[in-house]
Amino acid sequence: MCGFAGYITENGKAPEYKDNLIEMMNSIKHRGPDDEGTHIDDMAGMGFRRLSIIGITNGKQPMYNEDESIVVTFNGEIYNYQTIKEELIKKGHIFKTDADTEVLVHGYEEYGKDLLQKLRGMYAFAIWDIKKKEMFMARDIFGIKPLFYTQTDKDFVFGSEIKAILKFPTVKKDLNEEALESYLSFQYSILKETFFKGIYRLPPAHCLTWKDGKVTVERYWEPVFDTDDNITFDEAVKMTNDVMKNSIEAHKISDTEVGGFLSGGVDSSYIVARSNLDKTFSVGFDYPKCNEIPLAKTLSDYVGVKNTSKLISTEEFFTEFPKVMNHVDEPLSDPSAIALYFLCKLASENVKVVLSGEGSDELFGGYNIYKSPFALAPMYKIPKPVRRGLAKTFQKLPFRFKGKNYVIRAGQDLEERYIGNAYIFKTKEVYKLLKNPKKKYTPQSITKPIYDKVKDKDDITKMQYIDINTWLWGDILNKADTMSMAHSLEVRVPFLDREVAKVAFSIPVKHRVDKHETKRYFRKAANEFMPDITAERKKLGFPIPVRNWLKEDKYYHLVKSTLTSKEAEKFFNVSELEKLLDDHYNGKVDNSRKVWTIYAFILWYQKHFVEAA
Repeated sequence: MCGFAGYITENGKAPEYKDNLIEMMNSIKHRGPDDEGTHIDDMAGMGFRRLSIIGITNGKQPMYNEDESIVVTFNGEIYNYQTIKEELIKKGHIFKTDADTEVLVHGYEEYGKDLLQKLRGMYAFAIWDIKKKEMFMARDIFGIKPLFYTQTDKDFVFGSEIKAILKFPTVKKDLNEEALESYLSFQYSILKETFFKGIYRLPPAHCLTWKDGKVTVERYWEPVFDTDDNITFDEAVKMTNDVMKNSIEAHKISDTEVGGFLSGGVDSSYIVARSNLDKTFSVGFDYPKCNEIPLAKTLSDYVGVKNTSKLISTEEFFTEFPKVMNHVDEPLSDPSAIALYFLCKLASENVKVVLSGEGSDELFGGYNIYKSPFALAPMYKIPKPVRRGLAKTFQKLPFRFKGKNYVIRAGQDLEERYIGNAYIFKTKEVYKLLKNPKKKYTPQSITKPIYDKVKDKDDITKMQYIDINTWLWGDILNKADTMSMAHSLEVRVPFLDREVAKVAFSIPVKHRVDKHETKRYFRKAANEFMPDITAERKKLGFPIPVRNWLKEDKYYHLVKSTLTSKEAEKFFNVSELEKLLDDHYNGKVDNSRKVWTIYAFILWYQKHFVEAA
């Protein structure tokens, strides 16, 4: 786990930017405090910060092929690198190190972009072909590792984090207000263009080629649900346990000690129960129903592993939140990101690498919302025109009552009502909140191309597909990478493995979800390795007591001061923000997620565009 940054500029000018490259590298030192390296020729500069995990003694980057005509910088881990290395040696390639990085440079020499079909791991990398004057970049299939880029009039600039790109002298720092509208609905930055004008993210499962000033981006892998209806429930259980054993073993490859995150949920518990780790880490809050430490202790005792935990106080949370908004490159309003920040800090004091349970819900069908097709089934017996008419009527009613949202949802197609695991503000609400809405995108215009690829699938599969292509990389993996790298910690995710995906995408939907239970076959698989209370536990996410905090005078006033600040007035109709907060404070409606989404953005903007100016 590391970080890199670099640029391509006019022929002969690259050495002039050496000091800027060092500054770019220093801005992401937290990603790799152990070592650094640079490559500069007449046209390109590439810088690297290293967190030493595999090939500790000889894994320095940038790394070259035999004649040093091809150079690579790489962030991540290739878990099947030894197999690929053996193939390449047989083809005549000469390896100088035992690091997984070197298979990329030789693999690209041998296979070109087809190398991507062979890789099993998490990765973002940049390969510069000095002879061809061509840059090739790629990001792993799920988007575990980040990669950003921009093209100015004369320069192509890239990096593991946006903050590194912003250090390059020809890159301007301008807010992209179009990103704000979609953020208010999704709770994270989802557009290809980031919150900074002209700076783009390379999407998961995509590769990029730069040649003669032209950038070409293409997709090289798709998450295809090709189910086999002949697979029985028991076969699904066995297939899952077999492939997970293999994935966990691969993800444990390291020259340093590997620990594990452990909550009270089935995902992290399953990883820990099957990993034979020595150390696990947990956090909780000093609030009822928001402390998973006791459950984590139960599981750690059951499997015989040491557990280190921390109870986060409310004051600590609010003290650290602005600091985290200063660290992240784009606003992220998921409150669990702050809990993860504390968890990563705790783990980093003991190990360099941890295993974590991200991805299980998306692949196996674990979110409670996936049961909604069963809940809405009685309404589907009513003719669609009637349902839609009822929904429109109920939407116009100014007051809330039990069953209102149920009827509204039943009158909408899935493609209208589901944009992913979070849907904070509807489009009309966004336009009401903002002073100058751009109205370029709606949530549905963003998700439509994704839905179009699964037109023939059932609603549960469609929801999983949407979440894999949006929520997973935009929220779950984004916060995992950002919070862990803030503490120079590598987080590995065994569920998000190419081979695991093959199995998950083959399992019939009837084994995934029914009206009573989510990820059914996975829970049964987990039952073989842990107590029933853990394997059968309902999906809760990371419980954060935001709704309680916003009803306490101290934090109500703290948040209100931000929502009524001059920075808030720049973008929002502040009276609308005050109403959202006051209605929540007075117990009229739970607006906690809406308030927090706006609060997070304003704090982020203050840190990046006001205090940093």
